[in-house]
Amino acid sequence: MTDTPLLLTIAVLGGTGKEGKGLAYRWAKAGYHVRIGSREAAKAEATATELMGLLEGEAFVNGMTNLEAARQADIVVLTVPYAAHKSTLESVKDALKGKILIDVTVPLVPPKVATVQMPAAGSAAQEAKEILGADTQVCAAFQNISHEHLLDDSDVECDVLVTGTSKEARAEAIKLVEAAGLAGWDAGPLENSVVVEGLTSVLIGINKKYGSTHAGIKITGAEK
Repeated sequence: MTDTPLLLTIAVLGGTGKEGKGLAYRWAKAGYHVRIGSREAAKAEATATELMGLLEGEAFVNGMTNLEAARQADIVVLTVPYAAHKSTLESVKDALKGKILIDVTVPLVPPKVATVQMPAAGSAAQEAKEILGADTQVCAAFQNISHEHLLDDSDVECDVLVTGTSKEARAEAIKLVEAAGLAGWDAGPLENSVVVEGLTSVLIGINKKYGSTHAGIKITGAEK
């Protein structure tokens, strides 16, 4: 791998969690520069070291605080639990101006995580847009992807629905979906994220009922 930087640096806020770590692994393997963000820099640095080990040093991964990661990135991906959603967004709001945020958050409310429970804004992604304002484009994606297979090289039998505040932002998000080895579909405006986020609770219920760990969705009857 050369030292020539790619056009995009991706920050994964909350990247020490299972979903964030898996996505970061796939983007780093694809050649992107990745910044792992966390409330604690030491925790992010440990995750970055772990990923560099998995990729045998052939990657560009660094760990730092969420704010520093957001400042250094061109596109920011938010993978925190819903309980930390609002506070994380407020802490990095200024660093996200003029950028695209891809929100992976699902508003799961324990203990009834298999029941759809949406916030007053309509969805977590719409809530993010309310917090960040007009200076940040917001997309929602990856809500229906189980982390189970992201940290290895297995094919993932699940499509990704991408909603967002503009067609251009959705197109950029789909590029990252495809870079992660997944199939992405433009699912329309951010308001549609309520359906995509809600599907996660449905899939959790299916996993529980049928003894699976990675139920997903596939789009049929359409050609890309």
